[in-house]
Amino acid sequence: MEISVTDAKSQLTDLVRQAEAGSEVVLTRHGHPVARLVPIAPARLTPEQRRAVLQPFLGIGKTSDGDGTDAAHSQDFLYDEHGLPK
Repeated sequence: MEISVTDAKSQLTDLVRQAEAGSEVVLTRHGHPVARLVPIAPARLTPEQRRAVLQPFLGIGKTSDGDGTDAAHSQDFLYDEHGLPK
């Protein structure tokens, strides 16, 4: 579908919906194509790519002192058995 930039201003919401649905909308100025509205394909990562993205974050929250303490249990050292500060 081709539409002038001037006409597209008043129909932008509808044109974006059409692009989301898979249509290509070409914007023209003085009859010449200047831009396209197309859907953005969602990023699809392979399991290996996901693992590579997450790898730097594995272990965050763990202490480096080797005593097995992690952030999820740090409250055990701050509060007593009644939930009051030590």
